[in-house]
Amino acid sequence: MTETLVAILTAFLILAGAGFALVAAIGLNRLPDVYTRMHAASKAGTVGSGLLLLAVGLHAGDLPTFARALAGFFFFVLTAPVSAHLLAMAAHKVGYPLSAQSIRDEMKERE
Repeated sequence: MTETLVAILTAFLILAGAGFALVAAIGLNRLPDVYTRMHAASKAGTVGSGLLLLAVGLHAGDLPTFARALAGFFFFVLTAPVSAHLLAMAAHKVGYPLSAQSIRDEMKERE
């Protein structure tokens, strides 16, 4: 019974992680500028990769592997959005333009 529950939970985590990774990949291909692409990659990609990492840790079945996977998940969730934000600030400072669909440049208002 426990093995079946772990297998179902692992399958759910894999499907959810793959779904978020798919959304991130579609966002990278379809969104108009570097800032929105970076947003898709950092948010949906982080959640997808984190869920897949948790699925691997759960599937391993031993506590040390799960603990490392959980630590990796928290590290990834804490660092990926911060690094994407810093990259977006650097891209804005260098002069990458926003798309024509963008309404407001909040970074320009701060300067």
